[in-house]
Amino acid sequence: MEVPFFTPVREYHERKAEFDKALHTVLERGDFINGTDCRELEKEIAIYTKSKHCIGVGNGSDALLIAGQACGWKKGDEVLTPAFTFFASASCASLNGAKPVFTDVDSDTVCMDMNDAANKINEHTRGIVPVHLFAQMADMNKCLEISHLNDAKGGHIDIIEDAAEAFGMKQEITVNVKREIKVAGTIGDFGVYSFFPTKTLGGYGDGGMMLTNNDVLFDKARFLRVHGATYKYHNEWVGYNSRLDTMQAAILRVKLQKIDEQIAKRQSHANQYYEELGELSEKGFIRLPKIKEGNTPVYYVFNIFAENKDGKTRDDLDNCLKENGIGTTIYYPVPLHLQKCFEELGYKKGDLPVSEKLCNEALALPMYPELTFDEISYVCEKIREYFKK
Repeated sequence: MEVPFFTPVREYHERKAEFDKALHTVLERGDFINGTDCRELEKEIAIYTKSKHCIGVGNGSDALLIAGQACGWKKGDEVLTPAFTFFASASCASLNGAKPVFTDVDSDTVCMDMNDAANKINEHTRGIVPVHLFAQMADMNKCLEISHLNDAKGGHIDIIEDAAEAFGMKQEITVNVKREIKVAGTIGDFGVYSFFPTKTLGGYGDGGMMLTNNDVLFDKARFLRVHGATYKYHNEWVGYNSRLDTMQAAILRVKLQKIDEQIAKRQSHANQYYEELGELSEKGFIRLPKIKEGNTPVYYVFNIFAENKDGKTRDDLDNCLKENGIGTTIYYPVPLHLQKCFEELGYKKGDLPVSEKLCNEALALPMYPELTFDEISYVCEKIREYFKK
């Protein structure tokens, strides 16, 4: 059996008429740049997330970069970001002139260790980039607490939620003593989404979106995405050419109509993984994702964690699955603090032990709505066979 790690083709064939109609409509209108579907998608995602403002951009990395510039990050500032995440979570600080300061992550949630973050705040700290990773959100209650404590001392810390892969995730948040359920990306000064094809809400190419409830930040960010021009050929800032493509917006609008159904299918697949791999987890061969109380998960990725012991390694398991026609991915093979481009920051191996350990253990299994029960059973069967040997 062949089980691809991801394929967009199955979904396209299931809903071909809808996608073809949406694309044909754009072709007939000819509004390929910042067209009707872009504006409608912004409105629809604002309604879905209960966010005040949404701004479509070229991709999730641009969304982080523009958010950092809109917040005013500059040389001399420090921005906290986890070491176990995608590169853009840190490059958004560097490209704005600020210094990324890496934190370790929680071993269970694999999200930012907020206690480590709190310990690394100083007079230069200007921002925090909590990353909602794989299935659940970072501890935003603690993140808000850290930020508000700094506000009380006379300094503001911007929170830019890297919700690139967190569309639909939710968390119970305390707001003015009242408990509320908030959607990922709507809690900080900015939240950002990626619409890369593999994402829970993914396009058929690149795309991204910024969310904010701040009117001032909204105005600056929407101008920064078009070269910093407040109106055509009048540039107030040096900005970017980063607009969401109208055809991608049209596709995303089709997908958004059934996003809750798709999220439910991902949950069903996760349940099957938990059930079929539970015994291996109980015996200590692997660890399965642990969802922290207060989170409503969305399984963009389903990771297992295989320690290197008893002559068995994560990489050996990975090779075994690939030999049996099963697609896998390793998120992430090298933590950010040990990447060559950040050598000048002075980090060394052993500085962030949890992140380093996870990079040697994490293995992502196939996870997308169109997977079948039999395919997941086949994946789990091959994992069990590997450990039986």
